[in-house]
Amino acid sequence: MFPTSFGPWLDYTINGLVIGNIYALLAVGLALIFGVSHLINFAHGSVYMVGAYIGWLGITKLNLPLPVTFAAVAVGCGLLGAVIERVGLRPLRNAPRIAPLLATIGLSVVLDQSAQLLFSPDPRALPTQLPSWRIAIGGGSIGALDLLIAGVGIGSAALLYGFLRFTRLGWAVRATALDRDAAQQCGVDVDKVNRTVFAIASALGGVSGLLVGMYYNTIDPNMGFQAGLKGIVAQLIGGVGNVPGAIAGSLLLGLIESYGIALFGTSYRNLFAFVALILILVLRPNGLFAKARRLPPEPLTGTFIAPSRPLVLPGWLIGLLIVAALALPFAVQQPYLLQTLGNAWLYALLALSLTLVAGTVGQVSLGHAGLLAIGAYASALLALDAGIPVLLAVPLAGVIAAALGTALVFPAFRLRGHYVSIATLAVGEIVTLVILNWESLTRGPIGVTGVPPLSVAGTPLVSGQWVYWIPLVVLLVFAGVQTRLLSSHLGRTLRAIREDDVAARSYGVDLNRYKGLAFAVAGFVAGVGGALMAHFYSYINHETFPAPVSMLALTMVILGGLGNVAGAVLGAVVLVGLPELFRAAAEYRMLIYGVVLLLLIRFRPQGLLGTV
Repeated sequence: MFPTSFGPWLDYTINGLVIGNIYALLAVGLALIFGVSHLINFAHGSVYMVGAYIGWLGITKLNLPLPVTFAAVAVGCGLLGAVIERVGLRPLRNAPRIAPLLATIGLSVVLDQSAQLLFSPDPRALPTQLPSWRIAIGGGSIGALDLLIAGVGIGSAALLYGFLRFTRLGWAVRATALDRDAAQQCGVDVDKVNRTVFAIASALGGVSGLLVGMYYNTIDPNMGFQAGLKGIVAQLIGGVGNVPGAIAGSLLLGLIESYGIALFGTSYRNLFAFVALILILVLRPNGLFAKARRLPPEPLTGTFIAPSRPLVLPGWLIGLLIVAALALPFAVQQPYLLQTLGNAWLYALLALSLTLVAGTVGQVSLGHAGLLAIGAYASALLALDAGIPVLLAVPLAGVIAAALGTALVFPAFRLRGHYVSIATLAVGEIVTLVILNWESLTRGPIGVTGVPPLSVAGTPLVSGQWVYWIPLVVLLVFAGVQTRLLSSHLGRTLRAIREDDVAARSYGVDLNRYKGLAFAVAGFVAGVGGALMAHFYSYINHETFPAPVSMLALTMVILGGLGNVAGAVLGAVVLVGLPELFRAAAEYRMLIYGVVLLLLIRFRPQGLLGTV
């Protein structure tokens, strides 16, 4: 429903510009980091969250004046940024380009989970300490906090301009951004430049977190994920590494979100951002404000494959392990243990799906949980609304997940470098947001209840043994098929694309066709896994398959070894089964995942069983 007067539109415009100013603080920091490091920093949103909590401590616990609180946030987050660069990323400077990107994901998980353990996951109120007056303008109004946010944004831009334009260190930053090697040969301390840029970017990010907390009067440990993505979206709209473009892209994104809320409602807010991201990546990947068309980036994903000889398990040992796994329910009569391992087999299906596209084809997908969600909802709705038998709904859900997943990711096939990972992350978020908002089909935030269990001849298969056996048998079938695929001509073609897509194309390989085929197979496997989850869980909603599930799948795949079928299963058992068995460590599970991912990237990138 459209507003009937100009006044509300002015309020929406002011709100969009205010939010755009906050996004600009994030996007400018991301642009600076990308300029000197050629890195999309996924930990930036977590620094933003840390800034909000430092501000909360200063205002509510220490009763500091607001200017002192802002200074404390800037200093604290600046130091955190310097530590992230020195400890988490500098050791990886000679590693393949995907390694630092994955490390920032691990750092983000560690920071978010540490804050959740320290402060609890409950939201906390953050008062503004500002007067509540508002100035009426043409039917709209501007408050003290709006003016503060605008002032901080403009002032930060002016200070940053002066730093880059008139200081020796600023010149070094610009020189490093133009040509890192040439700057180093001219005597520029690029390590100092990187440390300074991370500190400045993190200080800006922390201040933006404090401002958002004051604007909405609430903070929580999970607030950084969406904010970090918004900063990335704004930066990509303006052009990666382009500071003025990042500011313009942020303001444009803020207006798009604000006007979208006016027309469609608050629940669509994030959807507009990610749809805009996909459109920019497909139509103008260099950004709207790029001065000239840049050369396409180097392949980013496949180059993470570390040179190693995979551990080849003898056939007799594999057979023995399979027999032991199938016979376990006869020896163990503990339903909880069997259900825990059955859940591990379900996640192994997700890992099996991801290791095909990330390990074999070299397309690191950060939104793979979206395929689980599509499969789960498809099977549940087919069984409930269409009356299709569950045993038929499950494979049909796999087909739907394969078709929809491939169609959604297809525009990203023409992208290279970090754009692939960002595009798949956006697709995963879009799937979740569509599920949330398409209430006539998906029941919206209420979710789908009463999902029927798997059954044969009217007998439900709900006991611990069946919850264990069914996912295991499905996993063994798909693992056998994928092993056969990897040893075939098709598998060799997919690995050729991973190793060098330019050379593969020069030999006549149709890249889009083979990438599409790999995503279709992966989508079917993940869709079946999601369908089984829906029927075992009996209830699903848009929060059942959140973004951290995609990060968990990536950690499982790297732990076992990219492209390694047995490694995917091992990673699932280690990261899903074992922490669940040790209930005392349950609340530390995500923190453990983040630490494991960081250690693997640093010390064992080829995984436990080696890459294939």
